[in-house]
Amino acid sequence: MPRLTFEDFKPGTAMTYGRYAVTLDEIRAYASEYDPQPMHLDAVAAQRSLLGGLAASGWHSCCMMMRMLTDSFLINTSCMGAPGVDEVRWLKPVYPGDVLTVRHTVLSSKVSQSKPDRGFVSFHFEMLNQNGDVVLDQRNAIMFGLRDHGGQA
Repeated sequence: MPRLTFEDFKPGTAMTYGRYAVTLDEIRAYASEYDPQPMHLDAVAAQRSLLGGLAASGWHSCCMMMRMLTDSFLINTSCMGAPGVDEVRWLKPVYPGDVLTVRHTVLSSKVSQSKPDRGFVSFHFEMLNQNGDVVLDQRNAIMFGLRDHGGQA
């Protein structure tokens, strides 16, 4: 039985979790495979870029946040997936040596009209670096099973 179900997500509640240490090797490996732009692979080119130094791809940052969400949060819930992401913004570069955490705030929740065994919870996710700076900002809903729906979740 999952620890958290739809009923546990009250608008206005917040939670912080995760700890992800970013490495240079990881940044280069991800970029080599999925986003081979110079600012993610070459230190000299990166220094001349808007990022001011070699930094993780924004998509890599999303993947790091997803890993923390899964390991520290979603794995202990009745999560049924998400219908998509409404908004994602990369606010600051993620550099090698950064240590990241995630903070989520529940914005709203509602039971599904067509499938009353589940509900949608809208979240504001923020990924922060070791200085408390928000480096990634994301908003989306996640579906969770209801605890109090005929024993299903």
